[in-house]
Amino acid sequence: MNKYHSVRSYQACLRRNRAGQRGIALIMVLLILSMVIVLSLGMVIALSSQTFIGGYYRNFRGAFYAADSGLNVGRQALVNQVGSGFPATFAEPPIANPNALAATVLSSMLSTYGTSTSLNTGTAAGSWSESFKITNATFALAVGSPTITAYDNNPADCSPQPTPCPTAYGYTYNYSLTSVGSAQGSEQATVTENGSITLNVSGASATSSVSFAYFGGFVDKYPACLGPLVPGTMTGPMFTNDAWEFMPSQAPWTAPYIFTDPVGQHDADAYYWGYNFSSCNASATTTYGSGSSLVAPTFQAGFNLNQPKVALPTNQFSQEWAVLDGLGTGSQEGSAAPTSAQLHAGLPAANIPGLSDIHGAAYPSSGAATGVFFPSSSSAAVCKAHATPCMAGGGFYVEGNANVLLKPSGSSAQVYQITQGSTVTTITIDPVANTTVITSGATTETLNGIPENLITGQPSAMVYVDGSVTSLTGPGEGQGAIQDNAMITITAKGDVTATGDVLYKTEPVTYTQSQVIAGSSPACCVGLPMDSLIPSRENMTQVLGIFTATGNFNLNTTQHDNNIQVDGSIATISAGGCGAFYDTGGYINTFNNVGGQIQNCIVGANISTENIWFDRRFTAIPGFAPPWFPSTAIKQGGPSPDNVTTSVYRVQWLNTSSM
Repeated sequence: MNKYHSVRSYQACLRRNRAGQRGIALIMVLLILSMVIVLSLGMVIALSSQTFIGGYYRNFRGAFYAADSGLNVGRQALVNQVGSGFPATFAEPPIANPNALAATVLSSMLSTYGTSTSLNTGTAAGSWSESFKITNATFALAVGSPTITAYDNNPADCSPQPTPCPTAYGYTYNYSLTSVGSAQGSEQATVTENGSITLNVSGASATSSVSFAYFGGFVDKYPACLGPLVPGTMTGPMFTNDAWEFMPSQAPWTAPYIFTDPVGQHDADAYYWGYNFSSCNASATTTYGSGSSLVAPTFQAGFNLNQPKVALPTNQFSQEWAVLDGLGTGSQEGSAAPTSAQLHAGLPAANIPGLSDIHGAAYPSSGAATGVFFPSSSSAAVCKAHATPCMAGGGFYVEGNANVLLKPSGSSAQVYQITQGSTVTTITIDPVANTTVITSGATTETLNGIPENLITGQPSAMVYVDGSVTSLTGPGEGQGAIQDNAMITITAKGDVTATGDVLYKTEPVTYTQSQVIAGSSPACCVGLPMDSLIPSRENMTQVLGIFTATGNFNLNTTQHDNNIQVDGSIATISAGGCGAFYDTGGYINTFNNVGGQIQNCIVGANISTENIWFDRRFTAIPGFAPPWFPSTAIKQGGPSPDNVTTSVYRVQWLNTSSM
């Protein structure tokens, strides 16, 4: 084969191969086009699905917000309608049939919102289309409600009713709501909520004579921009003759301000401090500032400005006289304090003996520097129903400074251990045995009878210290110091310093914000606030008062975690005085008080949290207070014929859409 022939043969072969490959290009183009179509279709489907899912989510969220809005609308309707159910003029009781009112309010709310209700009204007419309906609801008066929260002891105010007459009531209604919301699509969301609505109703303005134990907290002098109140949970009526001051949350003062009862003040503005005490601002609002300087106390029963001032007690004379005659205020001694001669001889014409010590030595007519004295007698005319020798009068007179330790003994006796230097005097008062036993060293004296408040006829004890109580404490941290049913007031001419826990053996109220304990009122106690008193404890009379007219109340403790609790109503108050609460022992983490805190002045305190668990018996039971405690006249109610303050407590909220 020649070369020419070979080349021609090769070219012919190439032409044949190229002719066979011409169809591949078309196939590749068709394959690529198919892939583009498939990808485009996938993108269309994906975008459509995303749009569908987004629309569904949008409609569902719209339905959820509509349902939640429905809860707010329904709850507010209950609040408005139950509030409008009170008469224009205060009556006693304000609502004749609170159960019937609850049924009417519930029926009206369901009638209005039981069918689909549009949220696109008013300024929301152009908003996203949403609606809701209340599918289920309950509204009923709580067990133990209503409660009487204040009384008037003025016969002129109560006429024709007998005194004391009720001037304020508290109503609690429990509610539950189920709301179903809808938006533009068929999606629906369901949310539920339950809680309680509390209404505090006060009557027409009236002046009442009350013990200072009426207050959960009281401050006479609170100068503008002096410093903010220590935060915490504070129950019971609160009042100042000046203006309250509050601060934002900042270490170590991180507890919120929670006030469960009416808070009042004389001034027109309160004062709100900025973060790190950077500013002090006057405002008539209930919140102030923003961000880290936001101050937002919780006033569950209202914040009342421009209120009349509360008058102060003039002296502590009645407490001194109570030791001698068991009467104190209202006795025949007049307006002066007992003289040394009267403490020595008593008032013979009235069968009131003088004071003597455990050795039978009379209180010196020229005065004494130290010692524990008490009124006792061997006269049948004085002892009357008691065998001689007997305990007379209302308690014990301690001359000079002293340490006082309180502790219960057995199921009925109250022990007072009074230490002055190396001398320890132990007093055991047992109302069941009806004896008063005094022991000092090797000497013991047993007297028939126990100290009494001859005004009320109740077993009561006044311990008057004509000096300072340099240490007041119980038997140990967390241990009860005040026996069940013991009624005690400790009064000092100077300071009272608590160095450890002073607790009730059985607490009369709970340590919770609402102080709520479920239960029903026994026949003995109808009208008492069973939402705060503990069932089976309503009849107990255990009560402690701590009072100084010219001194301060000091906290000085090294207890566990630097916490301390002092129960009872504590008052450092008198006309012209400036008694205050001090922490003289350094930093205190938490100071708890079951009772109340009343003071002339307020000062800086190295305390992180301060809680007041108000003893509700002070407002629920007419006349109940520590024996011979200072009193005042307060003006309650007004200026309108009736006042209704409403608070809502949301207990539970659930999104049940997926349940």
